[in-house]
Amino acid sequence: MTPVILHRENRGSAVSKVNFDCISNSWNNLFFSFYITITMKNKFLFAGLAACMVTGAAAQQNSEKAEPKGKAIVQVFGNFHTGFGHASDDRGFELDRSYLGYQYDLGNGLQIKGVMDIGQSDDVNDYHRIAYIKNAQISWKTGKWTLTGGLISNTQFNVQEKFWGYRYIMKSFQDLYKFGNSADLGISASYKFTDWLSADAIVVNGEGYKKVQKNDGLMYGLGTTLTPTKNLTMRVYYGLNEGADETKKDIQNLATFIGLKLDWFSLGAEYNWMWNAKNVEGDDYKGWSIYGNAKLNKNVDSYIRFDHCSDDRSGLIAGVQCKLGKYVKIAPNFRMNYKETDGGESFTYMGYISCYFGF
Repeated sequence: MTPVILHRENRGSAVSKVNFDCISNSWNNLFFSFYITITMKNKFLFAGLAACMVTGAAAQQNSEKAEPKGKAIVQVFGNFHTGFGHASDDRGFELDRSYLGYQYDLGNGLQIKGVMDIGQSDDVNDYHRIAYIKNAQISWKTGKWTLTGGLISNTQFNVQEKFWGYRYIMKSFQDLYKFGNSADLGISASYKFTDWLSADAIVVNGEGYKKVQKNDGLMYGLGTTLTPTKNLTMRVYYGLNEGADETKKDIQNLATFIGLKLDWFSLGAEYNWMWNAKNVEGDDYKGWSIYGNAKLNKNVDSYIRFDHCSDDRSGLIAGVQCKLGKYVKIAPNFRMNYKETDGGESFTYMGYISCYFGF
């Protein structure tokens, strides 16, 4: 059998070439050449497949770690309530409010959010459901600034409402007693000077998100929030809602708040003033609210709150909240309301089972 001589030729690269000298017609030589070629190609092919598999696995892992940019907003408030005594004969199930929306992060600090508010209107005595657009806004965070425009949340009492923490059970004081609106059409800006000091300003129409603008006046607000420690929050806010003409007086608001929040306990208090309510000169109100809660265990906490308004209205609520998983809360509570009228004092007593579903 004719011998086969193998040698390498280096031509300035790492590529190896197999030369066959004295190739004969022997099938053994042909088979041997084919075997070497296939073996070398398989090595490169295997290496390529391995690299693709590693790259694909890494890409998949990075894809799994990526956070979603958008999220749905779903919140539903409901209750069953019953009165006690002849003065409180109201009883039934109630779907108080639903919020449905979506929030999306565009990147570079930009975020858009839209929320529908489906609730009941005082104008139709709860016989119809009415839907409003509560938020249709775009916000931009850059450095220590946050800028927001569109149909936005008001800054008048959002700190207090968040601290109270039981919006589905009862509105915060200023929202409940009509000291201001929770959302409106306009712009706002906030700036964080330090970890313990921030300020915010807002300019909106002044009618709220449920009404279109009918007056030429605007509402201006300025607030500052202090957190001298991680457990203590203090806030002061001043707002002016223009009367738009000589027959209507400017509505002015001053709101103060202080709150202490620990791991197992929280206590908050606020005092609020409103001058020229509904643009009527001398129609002034003031009132205060104190509220707190205590965690009984990981899924159960108790809460209590007392309100008093200068129009001779007072209210007490106390109860327990139970978390049933991640998305459901049930809160049995007792409520007492007091109002002084020309006919004398009036007390009402109610029992509620408030329910929340949301994510």
